[in-house]
Amino acid sequence: QVQLQESGPGLVKPSQTLSLTCTVSGGSITTAPYFWSWIRQSPGKGLEWMGAISSSGSTYYAPSLKSRTSISRDTSKSQFTLQLTSVTPEDTAVYYCAGAKQLPLVDRSVGAWGQGTQVTVSS
Repeated sequence: QVQLQESGPGLVKPSQTLSLTCTVSGGSITTAPYFWSWIRQSPGKGLEWMGAISSSGSTYYAPSLKSRTSISRDTSKSQFTLQLTSVTPEDTAVYYCAGAKQLPLVDRSVGAWGQGTQVTVSS
C-alpha cells in the first residue's frame, strides 16, 4: 500500500519561495502509469490541484499557478518536491501530496494521499 508524507516549513514569509517535499513509501514513483500531484486547500475553499509529475518525469501545472510553480523529483529517495515562488498570504493553505492514475486530482477518494501539512504565509 502506497503511503505519502509531506514535509517542509510551516511558516513562510511573503515574497519568499515555499518548498515542500513528499516522501513515498510502499511503491515506486517511477512505476507507470501514475501521476504524483500537489493539491492545496485554503481556508473556506475547496481543493485546488496545483500540478503533478508523472512516473516518466513529465510535469503538468494548473494554468493559474504555472508561472510560480515547479515540481521535481528525486527517484533515489522516492521523493517529489513542490516549489511555489513569490508567495502571498493568499497562498496560506493545507498542502497535500497525492498519487493517482488521473489528472487533475481533486477527489480525496481517488488514489493515495498524504495527511496534509499546514503552510502559513505571514511576516
